[in-house]
Amino acid sequence: VQLQASGGGLVQAGGCLRLSCAASGRTVSSYAMAWFRQTPGKEREFVAYVNWSGDSTNYADSVKGRFTISRDNAKNTVYLQMNSLKSVDTAVYYCAAGLTGTGASYWGQGTQVTVSS
Repeated sequence: VQLQASGGGLVQAGGCLRLSCAASGRTVSSYAMAWFRQTPGKEREFVAYVNWSGDSTNYADSVKGRFTISRDNAKNTVYLQMNSLKSVDTAVYYCAAGLTGTGASYWGQGTQVTVSS
């Protein structure tokens, strides 16, 4: 499975972005998927999770009420809608599939999100 993340960029605080993660190589419709993020010098942290069908989601407390994860299995794509962005959301965002207890089997290459205050 190859995961290609896109949609990052520079946005002002309070703005919004939508990240996409397109899978190729095989379908990911049977996989739970997630978004993580990482800033320099810090460990990668969990952001949001969606189960294989899209009817169960979970979020880090820091993004609840602002971010929404969704998926379109027909397009083999997962999305992260990010609203009311804050400077602390600045990070490289990674999508992941095949979640395990300690991480994931497949990772995208990351997309940079920069929020200016």
